[in-house]
Amino acid sequence: MRSLRDRVRPHRLRGLRVRLVLGFAFVAALTATSTGALTFREARTGVLQQSQDTVIDALRTQVGRLAPGLDVPADRAQLRRFAADVAGAEPSGTWRVLVAYGELEATSRPGDPFEELTPAVRDAVHDGPATVFQRVNRGGRPALVVGMPVTFGTADGHGTIPSGIEVYLTVPQTAEQATIDALVTAVERATVPALALAVVLALLAARGVLRPVRALRRATRSIAQGRLDTRLAVHGSDELADLSHTFNETAAALEKSVAELRGMEARARRFAADVSHELRTPLAAMAAVTDVLDEDAARLDLDTATAVRLISQETVKLACLVDDLMEISRFDAGAAVLHRNRIDLAESLRRTLGARAWTDLVDTDLPPPGALIGDVDPRRLDVVVANLVGNALRHGARPVLLRLRETRTPDAGRHAVIEVLDSGPGIPADVLPHVFERFYKSDAARTRTEGSGLGLAITAENVRVHDGTVRAANRPGGGAVFTVELPLPHDGTSPESGP
Repeated sequence: MRSLRDRVRPHRLRGLRVRLVLGFAFVAALTATSTGALTFREARTGVLQQSQDTVIDALRTQVGRLAPGLDVPADRAQLRRFAADVAGAEPSGTWRVLVAYGELEATSRPGDPFEELTPAVRDAVHDGPATVFQRVNRGGRPALVVGMPVTFGTADGHGTIPSGIEVYLTVPQTAEQATIDALVTAVERATVPALALAVVLALLAARGVLRPVRALRRATRSIAQGRLDTRLAVHGSDELADLSHTFNETAAALEKSVAELRGMEARARRFAADVSHELRTPLAAMAAVTDVLDEDAARLDLDTATAVRLISQETVKLACLVDDLMEISRFDAGAAVLHRNRIDLAESLRRTLGARAWTDLVDTDLPPPGALIGDVDPRRLDVVVANLVGNALRHGARPVLLRLRETRTPDAGRHAVIEVLDSGPGIPADVLPHVFERFYKSDAARTRTEGSGLGLAITAENVRVHDGTVRAANRPGGGAVFTVELPLPHDGTSPESGP
């Protein structure tokens, strides 16, 4: 079975440090991505807008300068010269121009298919006098397509007259695309330092948060181990400092309460031990007197003889109760000492039955003599077996079976298992968890019992000092079963004696 410390230990992948680091990293990544996306969008728009405005302004200027020299209607040769003149406005020679007049078309470069021009641009130029543009991509090569109609000014200078000539320009935007790609690369490179910085900040924040949390965990564990004087150092005035202060107040209150309870418990133990000790002397005298009276009871009248026998029985019960209280007091005071001997366990059980005249009342299933040797305190083992068998005879029903066997497990090693089984009604389910408690009564109305009410509690204490276990259960076929497991030596040596 795992310890409480193992059960409450947090999984490393779910720890506060990991959550802080992941949270900071996520926020940093989200922030860097959002900022990078917004920056990229604005930068991309700015680069393309500047390029577009520059090209359109230059085209308008060039067309406005050359348009007065056109004759309408124009022929193909005139359109070709006009296209070449417009394209010549760009010294680098990157402009490609197409001039259309009705069904006639001419380009600045003979044989140029002008594939970048789309029907949408043509329709827009046909339908209105405004300059239109479109960004296209052909074969992975981005380009800007601009279209505008050529108009002539009126004689009064207050209007324009359409000439029917249309000018289309395509300009490659590889330089702009390179700038945009550089922006993308810069954003990607900036994300990595941002994440690294977020992780560093998360680790620093986690360190600051986890330091008092670890101190609180150590202090809590220390208190769980019994060091009730443990306190936390309070630094600052934040929530963690308030938590540390509250912990210190709680620990102080707990230490005070436990000290009071321990004092009350110690006084109660001393009182029980003192009372039991003081009762032993008068009880011994009373027992001697009742023995004399028992011998003369046959010569007394009936009522007197009945009273004498009743006093004798109650004196014996009171003496047993005092002895049990003394034994419990020794356990509570930690004064119970084992006197181990290497004995034949089966033979010890037979002697227990024989000493109490139970040989004919109890069935046995014991190994042959010498088959199972253990290192136990013979007197305490006798008390354990006697209490369990006596309990089965009083509260169970015959047949009662006393069984002894050995078990071996890779983890726990060798154990002697003693079982006492009866054929009675069994133990009620609500009573089972309390059968080894002191003075526990399953029937609240029952104030008198044949025993002292401490037999099973003493049995459990005797088993515990042997480093063994005892448990009670109900048999499937009816009746109760009490099982005692006592460790056996692994290598033939005797375990050390101790309290």
